[in-house]
Amino acid sequence: MALSGKVISHSECKNFGSNSTRLTSGSSSSCVDYRFDAAAKKLFIKHINAGFNCCPDSLYCAVKMSNDTIIIKEFESKSLCKCNCLYDLDIGIEGVRPQKYVIKFIEPYCGDQEQIVFGVDFSSQTEGSYCVKRNHYPWHDARL
Repeated sequence: MALSGKVISHSECKNFGSNSTRLTSGSSSSCVDYRFDAAAKKLFIKHINAGFNCCPDSLYCAVKMSNDTIIIKEFESKSLCKCNCLYDLDIGIEGVRPQKYVIKFIEPYCGDQEQIVFGVDFSSQTEGSYCVKRNHYPWHDARL
């Protein structure tokens, strides 16, 4: 069975100065929480503090398998504003088996910062988290 995945839902643009959407892991990190359902062969991922344009038409992803690596490439359609901000994305991936994988995110605004790349073994651990520090806009707002 081939992998397929999509963005199920996402938060609104997180405003650094507002309490309306709390920056759960701090604005200087990008995190992934994951949960694997072996019976359904589904992987549920929450990408916390994903960087995108403030006014995208839509947010989506493409998921593919390369050897033992699950690659999640994130996209936005249309950058309608001249600013960026952080979002939380809920991503569902079907066709995942209980085995070892490397999970790799390709983010549109990551630049030369550390990528989200980490190993998992779904045969022994079905949930966890992984974070990387970020120090460039929009993760670290120099205006503050």
